[in-house]
Amino acid sequence: MSFILNIETATKNCSVSIAKNGETIICREIAEEGYSHAEKLHVFIEEVIAEAGVAIEDLVAVAVSQGPGSYTGLRIGVSAAKGLCFALNIPLIAVDTLQTLASQAKVSEGKIIPMLDARRMEVYSEIFAADLKVERTIQAEIITEDSFKGYTETVYFVGDCAEKCKTVLTQSNFVFLEEIKYPSAAAMSKISYDKYQKSDTVDVAYFEPYYLKDFMMAPPSKKA
Repeated sequence: MSFILNIETATKNCSVSIAKNGETIICREIAEEGYSHAEKLHVFIEEVIAEAGVAIEDLVAVAVSQGPGSYTGLRIGVSAAKGLCFALNIPLIAVDTLQTLASQAKVSEGKIIPMLDARRMEVYSEIFAADLKVERTIQAEIITEDSFKGYTETVYFVGDCAEKCKTVLTQSNFVFLEEIKYPSAAAMSKISYDKYQKSDTVDVAYFEPYYLKDFMMAPPSKKA
């Protein structure tokens, strides 16, 4: 039996799951405006391991969301995942955040476009077929009324951008699945297990999250 711990912290959703052979046993998650990842993540890890009845030594790998997403959230998740992999001497698996988000849309046709908010009208997006094959890789792009205009089949949008994008993306074949807002560690289970079976892992020492854009720190405000 292959037990994998999945960690998803790329968005406001702090999410952890334990999976056996690609099937989620238990998941703990919370989405808060204040980004409580630093306080919640290690608690969730302890809880899912205990409630799954799995010893931490039984883990064969740790999977972590690689981005794009929140700079701070990604750093917290990757640091925790690396620490566990070092301590247990097990492999680290990196999972595309947008693929995890897209996999939560259970559709049999059309396109799936996961989008994560990158402020103003910019989003991080990727385009998948209904079977989750990548049709266009990740981009940071400004959404306009002409975005994705060439598609005639049904296009399903998922992610935390529905509120700001649905007033612009108004084609009749565009469908917003607003209930699917954040990627979840529960949806990572099959993806991480498939990668584990193929030995598709990353170097624990040198792996870095995929930020897509450089982190920009706001300059300090000037005092009068």
